[in-house]
Amino acid sequence: MTEKFTGSFTQQEPIPEDGINAALDVLRHGRLHRYNNAAGEYGEAALLEQEFAAQVGAKYCLAVASGGYAMCTAMRAVGVKHGDQVLTNAFTLAPVPGAIAAVGAEPIYVEVTEDLVIDLDDLADKAAMADVLLLSHMRGHICDMDRLMQIAQDHNLTVIEDCAHTMGASWNGVPSGRFGTFACYSTQTYKHVNSGEGGLLISDDPDAMARAIILSGSYMLYERHLAAPPAEAFDQIRYETPNISGRMDNLRAAILRPQLRDLSVQAARWNALYHAVEDGLRDVPGLTLLHRPDKEAFVASSFQFLLVDWTPDAVQDVVARCLARGVELKWFGGAEPTAFTSRYDSWRYAPVPKLPRTDRVLQGILDMRLPLTFSTDDCALIARIIRSEVSAVYQSQT
Repeated sequence: MTEKFTGSFTQQEPIPEDGINAALDVLRHGRLHRYNNAAGEYGEAALLEQEFAAQVGAKYCLAVASGGYAMCTAMRAVGVKHGDQVLTNAFTLAPVPGAIAAVGAEPIYVEVTEDLVIDLDDLADKAAMADVLLLSHMRGHICDMDRLMQIAQDHNLTVIEDCAHTMGASWNGVPSGRFGTFACYSTQTYKHVNSGEGGLLISDDPDAMARAIILSGSYMLYERHLAAPPAEAFDQIRYETPNISGRMDNLRAAILRPQLRDLSVQAARWNALYHAVEDGLRDVPGLTLLHRPDKEAFVASSFQFLLVDWTPDAVQDVVARCLARGVELKWFGGAEPTAFTSRYDSWRYAPVPKLPRTDRVLQGILDMRLPLTFSTDDCALIARIIRSEVSAVYQSQT
């Protein structure tokens, strides 16, 4: 009998009871706005910032409305202006180049490797073209951060890390996000913690974070933050920095705080799902698994594999056959944007360069979410289905 998977690739776990109870407390007292506090009280947003800063070892943290807003704010805070160029990975999701365009800058795309990380040789070649790199740890894959930061140092390149897919991950024991001037995290539903929408921004730079806090819409209430620079950091910045409001509210912060406390436990669960799929796809003819360096400690909320040098029709055949058996694979090589997948040549608000190495990789990438509503048995079944359909299409092509 042909096996079929019947689970949902978009169904997340419920919010933890502690988060629900904290959210109900906020709803009952009605002080949802982050600066609407009772006497002697610090709101949920301020507490969230304090706790996340401690969790990742950062001096400062700011909770905002979305991961995209965090990226825009970080770029503005380090001085990116209209007409500037900003380096970024050619393989990423549309909000990354979208954030660059939103501040009036122009994305300069850097090639990616078959391990789905930024091509450091190409970065070294292009580093002199810009003052800022918005580095996307796309789909949770972390490049050699020691070499990347050496390139940045050699070229006086400011690094902003997009850690939307690497919350809780690390490189060589250093938490993801602790290499650049800023790191941006997302708390959107399909990320590692879930508040529907939301973002977090961390930094050790007092001037840059002071600008970010004013940008986020603090007015002159920045002293109500628990993970902010000292008041004197704002002395001049408060006069020079516009308010572009994008605050996180206390309701979302209340939902997030218990989830962050459980992040290491959840990370282990995600990685167990990842390894169940990986083990089931070893040694499939025509299918390439990704190399994960020993220095990379990842948190795998999704899974990727490559069908290198397959024709578009053959890749689409695999996608269709797997979908017929309940397994939803997303292809990043399609000529037209579909759902959340799109290629750099779809983002026509920016120049489209020739990136042959990236084109080859994109044509073969297949991507799959791994929600924690799955079990390892579910993932073993999913792997059997993918193995079967990839093998069938591969044999028909050879």
